[in-house]
Amino acid sequence: MNVGDILHFKPEFKRGAPDEDEEGAAAVPAAKVRRKLQEIERSRKDLPFDQLTDEEKLKMLQAAESEVIGGDGEVEQVVSVDIASMKKTILSFQKKVSRNQEARIKFPDNPEKFMQTELELHDEIVEMRAIATQPEIYPLLLATETGALKTIITLVNHDNTDMSVAVIELLHELSDVDTLNESTEGAQLLVDELSEFRVVSVLVQNMERLDEANQKEEAQAIFNSLGIVENILEFKPDLSFEVASNQGLLPWIIRRLKMKSGGDVAVKSYASEILAILLQNSDDVKRQLGESDGIDTLLQQLSQFKRRDPNSSEDAEFMENTFDCLCSALMCADPNRSQFLEGEGLQLMNLLLREKKRSRFGALKVLNYALSGTEGADNCLKWVDILGLRSIFPLFMRPPSITKGCGYTTEQCEEHILSIIYWLIRNIPAALNSSTDQPTAVQQRVRLMNKFTEKDFEKIDRLMELHFKYNLKVRGCDRKIDAQKRELMEIGEDIDDELEDEFYLERLDAGLFTLQLIDYIILEAANYNKKVAEKVHTSLRLRGQNKDTIRDVVREYASKLGDSKGEEEREEEQNRLLALVNSF
Repeated sequence: MNVGDILHFKPEFKRGAPDEDEEGAAAVPAAKVRRKLQEIERSRKDLPFDQLTDEEKLKMLQAAESEVIGGDGEVEQVVSVDIASMKKTILSFQKKVSRNQEARIKFPDNPEKFMQTELELHDEIVEMRAIATQPEIYPLLLATETGALKTIITLVNHDNTDMSVAVIELLHELSDVDTLNESTEGAQLLVDELSEFRVVSVLVQNMERLDEANQKEEAQAIFNSLGIVENILEFKPDLSFEVASNQGLLPWIIRRLKMKSGGDVAVKSYASEILAILLQNSDDVKRQLGESDGIDTLLQQLSQFKRRDPNSSEDAEFMENTFDCLCSALMCADPNRSQFLEGEGLQLMNLLLREKKRSRFGALKVLNYALSGTEGADNCLKWVDILGLRSIFPLFMRPPSITKGCGYTTEQCEEHILSIIYWLIRNIPAALNSSTDQPTAVQQRVRLMNKFTEKDFEKIDRLMELHFKYNLKVRGCDRKIDAQKRELMEIGEDIDDELEDEFYLERLDAGLFTLQLIDYIILEAANYNKKVAEKVHTSLRLRGQNKDTIRDVVREYASKLGDSKGEEEREEEQNRLLALVNSF
């Protein structure tokens, strides 16, 4: 959950006894405050955290701390566990598990006979949570001779769901990222063991039977189960395909997203977040999502935001996670781009852009991914065919207003819009290059390029406005880089190719990437119509610049083209770009 802004206000958390120099001071356990903040956020139905004032955030932090502090005003102290007491606890735990199993087998139809053993086992599980504060002794918990972790995982599917809820909370605390970071050895051992015992598969089976709609504790257990998955992936992202495919997590997430009503909105939001992580980590998961009807599922979930904004922080987070999932999925062209096209994804993005809701920001990002690369050619043609130019060019002239808490900036919107126009120009041919090209493609190219000449060249004026804006940003960055280079040279440091690449990336982040898009579009428009070229030259002269300002940017862009498509294609694209430069 998004509790980072709140946690910025926390005091420095300490473990063990309070500092004697601080009168009456006691340390509040960080992990417990974090979990309490997550619970508070899950229960909120008004403004998301990122729209709160600093005072409101501080009050929420204090509320979370007060929940952790006991009723007598004293902080709950972290219990110190040594190896001897750890062995005793594990032995007691194993004995109580055995007693409970024996009682259930002996009296299967008489709960009163085994209820006491379950209460004792439940209490033992709660006591074992003290181990989660000391990852350095995890090796004992994970030792083969104790068998403790295997027993804990087995209890996830205990017939009594209260027992399952307690065990999942224990696993969640054991795998807490902040705790594991305190002991690399303990963290690696735990994650390896959880993976070996296929804990995600066990959790998925258990989530199927839990009632998140009517039982708050079971909804929290599902939420914690997803938290365990996130903790595992934090340490071993290469397990993404294994847990998604072989352990059944991806099908469960898709089914959960399809649930129309009755579920916990925080669980749904968290499920979409886990899906986003899986997709970002693995191309195989991207492909499997497309093969599992996942693209249609994501589009169906986004369609609810056509005419309404998110009504809670969880709803907003779910929407953004779903947009992120779709963007990641579209990076895998086959089969996801074609499914996006056939599932009328472009039509949905067009509607989202026109409705002027918060979802239009995510729609711009998805559209950028859908049209990019040569794999986006069919989507580019379809976008013009469904009158998408009528949606994108008004936003080009006037980007959407940035509202507080939307998570986007004007520069990000401008980058997405310019990238969309860039790929439309790149992917819609100016002439029939092969027998596979359709005559309508050339007609659509004419419709696209005519946009730059209509209404007295207003879009060229806008392009030049953006050119000057981003050129100024890049020049400012160049001055800083020049100063850094002088400092390095003064102390005798060499500026090698690796450092030059770092400087180039810094320039791209400062606005060079957007400037390259702008200047490429200017060259294409000028090449299409001589009057456009005259308009550009006039604008440059009025600002004391000349055409080399634009030429140099595109030349540099051509020289930096990657060779991911092969040397031949790279040289072909470089020659095309340089031909545009020379004809300007």
